[in-house]
Amino acid sequence: MDRLRRTNRAVLFASVAATSLGLAVPASAQETFKLGIVTFLSGPAADSFGVPARNGAQFVIDQLNKGSVPSPYEKVGFGGIKIEPIIIDENGGATKQVQELRNLYQRDNVDVVLGYIGSGDCLAVAPIAEELKKMLVLMDCGTPRIFEESKYNYVFRTAAHATMDNVGLIRYMKAKNIKMETLSAINQDYAWGQDSRADFVAAAQQLYPNVKVQTDLLPKFGAGQYGTEISALVGAGSDVVYSSLWGGDLQAFILQSAPRGLPKRSQLVFSAADHVLPPLGDKMPDGTIIGARGAYGLMSQKSPLNDWLFKGYEAANGVYPVQAAYRITQSILGLKAAVEKAMSKNGGKKPSTDEMVAAMTGLEWPSPGGLIQMKLADGHQAIQPIAISRTKYNPDLKRVDLVDIQYFAAECVNPPPGVKSIDWIKGGMQGAKCN
Repeated sequence: MDRLRRTNRAVLFASVAATSLGLAVPASAQETFKLGIVTFLSGPAADSFGVPARNGAQFVIDQLNKGSVPSPYEKVGFGGIKIEPIIIDENGGATKQVQELRNLYQRDNVDVVLGYIGSGDCLAVAPIAEELKKMLVLMDCGTPRIFEESKYNYVFRTAAHATMDNVGLIRYMKAKNIKMETLSAINQDYAWGQDSRADFVAAAQQLYPNVKVQTDLLPKFGAGQYGTEISALVGAGSDVVYSSLWGGDLQAFILQSAPRGLPKRSQLVFSAADHVLPPLGDKMPDGTIIGARGAYGLMSQKSPLNDWLFKGYEAANGVYPVQAAYRITQSILGLKAAVEKAMSKNGGKKPSTDEMVAAMTGLEWPSPGGLIQMKLADGHQAIQPIAISRTKYNPDLKRVDLVDIQYFAAECVNPPPGVKSIDWIKGGMQGAKCN
């Protein structure tokens, strides 16, 4: 112990001396980058979404700490600094998450908090990080409200918001000549469900101007039982039933609606459904149109980075990676790119929060799901490409395959800077760049 104290004291004196001379102090080999990670480890969102996100984080961090990630991420950890993750459960509601966030920063002394899936949680924690002047990287939550209703300096979202999913779905349906004279919808009654429903209906009204909305349902998050709602949807018999349900809610809805004949009466369209394919297997109706909130999983495109994640994650976990694993991977890789950009400017020192914030603002980086660009919200909100497809069960592989895949460029399905998503959609999606 005395030897350790003497060593630490010597390192400190050397550091102080170097600093007093105006010299850069490189990151110590013993120094770590403490990264708080928040995802659902329990509750209905854990099985198909939260746990795959945790597994993705563990795989990527282990690979980074070994220096085993393909270019341009081959440097160990973050700029040579090993990553030390602290993973906590997102389950429990927004009030609990606010306290957990404070604990991560103030008790655990993490350098950055990264994660969050629930839109309600993101809306609650973002102002706290800003108040504390601590960096927060949101890896998923879909509501556009995060940056369209507030302005943040210390908060970033490294994935596109829900507008991309719904504009992509409507563009896909139009390209595939899907009939939609009538539309019904079922979405969770909180920010994600409300905003997804608004974007989908608005986009539908642009490309299907005569569409009539029939049954429009908003059950509470975590409802689990949908007998009454399914009866209403079957009774309506709309051409299309749209939903942004996810996690355990989506699994329950599919398992309960298929025996009632809903997939035979209406074309099912789900904005975020690839994560339920592995657990559902042959219970997922063929021909369902789905998005994955990016070009992920079975819709991902071949690249060295994607091959690394897909094969490595599958080998480690016995199942291929879906949306959550991709999104947390692109978030961690984006943070790595920002940390190393900051270190390139400060002489190789572990960067301060303000240095990381400056480096992340407006950044772009390659990911397994394509190029991520922080183009919206003054460089704090990402855009990215997306893929849409149909489901087809493969009895030989005993899994759901995705067929008839179509890819959309980021600029085709995301709003331009400075325009609210819903206003952009209702204005005819002006400026969209589609191939």
